[in-house]
Amino acid sequence: MSVSGRTIERGRFAPSPTGELHLGNARTALLAWLSARSRGARFTMRIEDLDRPRCRPGLAEKQLEELAWLGLDWDEGPESAPPHTEAGPHGPYRQSQRGPLYDRAIEQLREGGHVYDCFCSRAQIRAAADALHSNDRADATSEASAPHGPQDDGPRYPGTCANLTAAEVATRRKSRAPALRLRVPHEPISFDDAIAGPQQFDPATEVGDFILRRADGVHAYQLAVVVDDAAMEITEVVRGADLLASTARQMLLYRMLGLRIPSWAHVPLLFGPPGIDGQPQRLSKRAGAETLSTMRARGDDPRTIVAQLARSSSLVGDEIAACTPAELLPRFALARLSR
Repeated sequence: MSVSGRTIERGRFAPSPTGELHLGNARTALLAWLSARSRGARFTMRIEDLDRPRCRPGLAEKQLEELAWLGLDWDEGPESAPPHTEAGPHGPYRQSQRGPLYDRAIEQLREGGHVYDCFCSRAQIRAAADALHSNDRADATSEASAPHGPQDDGPRYPGTCANLTAAEVATRRKSRAPALRLRVPHEPISFDDAIAGPQQFDPATEVGDFILRRADGVHAYQLAVVVDDAAMEITEVVRGADLLASTARQMLLYRMLGLRIPSWAHVPLLFGPPGIDGQPQRLSKRAGAETLSTMRARGDDPRTIVAQLARSSSLVGDEIAACTPAELLPRFALARLSR
């Protein structure tokens, strides 16, 4: 969107209602909000509830209440409902209501020859990847010797269904619904992250052809986040460093769909006490990180939580015991965050 030729800057935060917010989530939300507001940008809230069976009823509303309790606000929200647009009703956006947009993007990709049906189960993919790894173990530098992709995608897809004939696809469809995969070209993707610095990934080598829509009809995160950020005119994405490896795949989709690519800033993760292996554990729902819900219920001052998050981000020193997000705006800069 632009006004008199000027692009309106937008940031966003996109929680998933599959578990309660913890301090790591809160810090990412705070930094995304600070980055947007410090530049005079608008701030969008989006609920990423694609995988409905894993989403907990009422949790999205609870998460929004807790973010507001911390002192964060957004421009598309329950009390702010501008007229409907093609992108859908404003606020907050819910991915579960946006399936037709994702399907249209898939059809555009299919028309370009970039999509194919995949009938492989997870067990079959892992077995094929393990066999490939075993065969190439002697050459640790070859592309084929790295079948395991980034943690979010499991084993690298070996391309089993990439060249099925139309007759083979028709036969397999009679007994199994297919997932849809993107044909990933062999080309490195480079970008400059505002926090992590220059980056380069090769999705074809690292993850292979990745899923766009699962066999059960659930659209993949990689597709949905690209379609949504483009439709919502997001110009800057601030998120956790655990999603850094996803960026190249998303940039590939942006290019194939002819969409404007936002800028990127991946913030360092928060870590808790060491685990059983003696290594610090990143804060996560699975690791039992303390939640905002628990802190709010016992009467914690949200300003002390904001100050704690600001100290962990090198935005303030130990002398600041409590503050609001708004009070951090004059001193905020992405460059102050440690890499």
